[in-house]
Amino acid sequence: MTLELLGLSKTFYGANESEAVHALDHIEYRIESGRFVGIIGPSGCGKTTLLRIIAGLEKASEGKVLLDGKEMLQGSETVGMVFQEYALFPWRTTLQNIEMGLEIRGVDKEKRRLTAMEYIKQFGLSGFENRYPRELSGGMKQRVAIARTLIMNPRVVLMDEPFGSLDSQTRNGMQEFLLKIWQERGDTIIFVTHNVDEAVFLSDEIVVLSRRPGRIIKRVEVNIPRPRDRTSEECNRIRRDILRVLEVEMKKEERER
Repeated sequence: MTLELLGLSKTFYGANESEAVHALDHIEYRIESGRFVGIIGPSGCGKTTLLRIIAGLEKASEGKVLLDGKEMLQGSETVGMVFQEYALFPWRTTLQNIEMGLEIRGVDKEKRRLTAMEYIKQFGLSGFENRYPRELSGGMKQRVAIARTLIMNPRVVLMDEPFGSLDSQTRNGMQEFLLKIWQERGDTIIFVTHNVDEAVFLSDEIVVLSRRPGRIIKRVEVNIPRPRDRTSEECNRIRRDILRVLEVEMKKEERER
């Protein structure tokens, strides 16, 4: 499987031309199957907009998204998305939230329940299948959200700062949990984060976007064997390189104010 972003640009238009916001500028990128790609950049640089275009939730002003050479259509089931705010339905239990996609797809009740229960066990949610989101911790809510996405077996998984609202200890645990699931399944993951340490710990490659309009200004291969030591010299070197690039972008913005 190959995902290609070909010349993606996005402009949001207001009531008149002077209110136009140029979010993305000519994004060109190719992702091979099974890769874990981190995306990082200044706030407001278009990271979420890029994910939404890939997911078919936004239409690009210019450019195309291709999967195996074919243009992806809006609402394609080949892409799944995990949001920062969990996006769980409060009136549905853990089990009901996880099986929701299969229910919409028309899978019969017994089959979807059995499949959802397998995910509940795999994701360490046994005993909480009949709990509502308000009864779950932040980390457990995010596990439910990830399980609900992966149960649909998407070919590409998009994650928009999924651990951003978690405390540092829970966040580290969720990072390790996600890596374990990814290594078992071999999904292609595109992971947006503001946290450089998180990007280095998780990613095969990190894409750094410029300030708005977002464009790719650096691509960093993270050729460090897993499991990775967050404090190793190799991780710190990559972290310093990315922080320097981001610092330059911040100074450019300050000079133009």
